[in-house]
Amino acid sequence: MYAIIVTGGKQYKVEVGSEIMVEKLDNEVGDKVSFDILMIADGSDIEIGKPVLSGVSAKGEVLEHGKGKKVIVFKYKPKKDYRKKQGHRQPYTKVKILSIG
Repeated sequence: MYAIIVTGGKQYKVEVGSEIMVEKLDNEVGDKVSFDILMIADGSDIEIGKPVLSGVSAKGEVLEHGKGKKVIVFKYKPKKDYRKKQGHRQPYTKVKILSIG
């Protein structure tokens, strides 16, 4: 059994027990969170929401907060003596899916 959930403007395929990294959530470590389900599949039975399924949700637990790998942004304009180097680390929240449905 798996489901497609939506959080932070992105969609994730999850199963019970899976750990996913989502956009940073404002919850403390150990808190329970709930996600809207777009689609749920159990073998050959598939339910698709319009846009989300009503009455069902995916429950998870916040495991940790962190930052992703550093991405270097380098801007350069030739012959104009313009160089700008900047780094960025995207914050994330690691969530473990406890139940679906």
